[in-house]
Amino acid sequence: MRRASISRLKAKLSQYLDAVRGGEEILVTDRGRPVARLAPVRGEEEEERRRDWLLRTGRLRPPRAPLPQGFWDEPRPSDPEGRSLLALLDEREKDR
Repeated sequence: MRRASISRLKAKLSQYLDAVRGGEEILVTDRGRPVARLAPVRGEEEEERRRDWLLRTGRLRPPRAPLPQGFWDEPRPSDPEGRSLLALLDEREKDR
């Protein structure tokens, strides 16, 4: 796997994206430490195999019913104090 610093990636983004399109993975580093990986997008077939594996191993459950019409158009609940985020951060901290 090739490595590229953030600054080099920014300067040569088109070249690195061409490499990724060709199937190569790029490890992005910040001051020598890995921070991200650029990888080709998986094809539908691979995604389907992964989804099937997740279902078989119990890591994913199929939906019980389809979402109601207009589900994504419904207004989201307001959380001006950020309680949801605080709860998630607290839960993540407890798992460490």
